[in-house]
Amino acid sequence: MQRQTVDYALQRRSVLSDVYAGRAAMRTVCDADPYLLRAAKFHGRPSTVLCPVCRKEQLTLVSWVFGDKLGTVSGSARSTEEITRLAETAEEFSVHVVEVCRTCRWNHLVQSFVAGLPVRPRARRTRRVAGTGE
Repeated sequence: MQRQTVDYALQRRSVLSDVYAGRAAMRTVCDADPYLLRAAKFHGRPSTVLCPVCRKEQLTLVSWVFGDKLGTVSGSARSTEEITRLAETAEEFSVHVVEVCRTCRWNHLVQSFVAGLPVRPRARRTRRVAGTGE
């Protein structure tokens, strides 16, 4: 069901390298807003990965859906089950998966992909030019 998957592991590694080397302040990477923390609590799923910053808890994965045809659902956090149901009925939409630490507020985009029913290309109309016989 997932298409056009992008993994952001290299970018994540680079950010963490900057944090560990002191080139990036903790406040710049541990800045999850209250809405994201709430989404992690109610819509997130636990991961097996320990927070790379505070090492106090396992990260929570939150999936956000975006799509022109999703209406009010677009821009909201959804569970894996809800995304699966959407993918069976809705036209193509994107999903962004963010890892969140609810203790230190670390957050990072870890993956994005396209789900949903493929958009059907519109039939092309051909024009006939008068007098050319085409």
